[in-house]
Amino acid sequence: MGKSKELSQDLRNLLFAKHTDGIGYRRISKLLNIPVSTVWTISRKWKEHHFTINWPRPGAPRKISDRGVKELSEELSKSQGPHGELQKYLGFAGTFVSKKTISNALNRHGLYARSPHKTPLLKKKHVKARLKFAARHLDKPVKYWENIVWSDESKFELFGAIMHTMFGGQMALYIIPTVKFGGGNIMVWGCFSAYGTGKLHTIEGRMNGKMYRDILDKNLLPSTRMMKMKRRWTFQQESEQQGNSQLVSEKENKAARMAQQSPDLNPIENLWKELKIRDHRRGPGNFQDLKTVCVEEWAKITPEQCIRLVSPYRKRLEAVITYKGFCTKY
Repeated sequence: MGKSKELSQDLRNLLFAKHTDGIGYRRISKLLNIPVSTVWTISRKWKEHHFTINWPRPGAPRKISDRGVKELSEELSKSQGPHGELQKYLGFAGTFVSKKTISNALNRHGLYARSPHKTPLLKKKHVKARLKFAARHLDKPVKYWENIVWSDESKFELFGAIMHTMFGGQMALYIIPTVKFGGGNIMVWGCFSAYGTGKLHTIEGRMNGKMYRDILDKNLLPSTRMMKMKRRWTFQQESEQQGNSQLVSEKENKAARMAQQSPDLNPIENLWKELKIRDHRRGPGNFQDLKTVCVEEWAKITPEQCIRLVSPYRKRLEAVITYKGFCTKY
């Protein structure tokens, strides 16, 4: 696993003396109890450089060889365990190193620790439905997606949306204050299209079918007027959403059902992320401020941002097919 000890200079000289006497590599290997490859290497070094000692190294020799790292990567692919497990694995082989040494050795070979990306749990029925949705809509023109009203609900925490931040300057700037459970949260419903964002509605209480229909009744048509959409538009909603398409059908428009557990197929998720980043930058101090900030920042999202999410929608469908129905990078 680790590097073997170097041969002493006396043993190297004895090896070379036997080689000059005409004894073969294999015979020398048996007489001195060293590998044939070592005999060949030392003899070749003398022929080329006229000495048998090793070149001086720039630092201490590495405790884990390249071969050891290869074995570590194989073990890591089996267990996906922490460095502590790899440390025990090396200990059984007689190599005792720190976790930092293991991390450095893996990093040199392009193996880095990564936090797993959270995705919805997909059952077989979800995978099948996602593939069916992607295949059925793959050849739809760009104009079809631009006439869709995308909708969803999202939760916004008062102090919970902490993003990755680069720090500099005084030590006090390295601290971010937090409160337990995020300090509370609000739920909002929103919609958008390639023409811009619609109304943002704060949900009071627990969502149910009646509340969902009331939200659509109060916000959907006014939103389409705000976005200046044409008469024939399509309303998107996920299959498990508690409303139904009756309200939309009465307005001479269509409701498109999306496969369950498919946030990567709904571009409004990208807008929710953008909105949470903007809310965090402004740092609202209470629930009323949070509601106000959400509405104000939602209204600042431009139609140019919206159309950049909607126009290349075919790529999302292609990704679903490529990943055989499982979650994609979107």
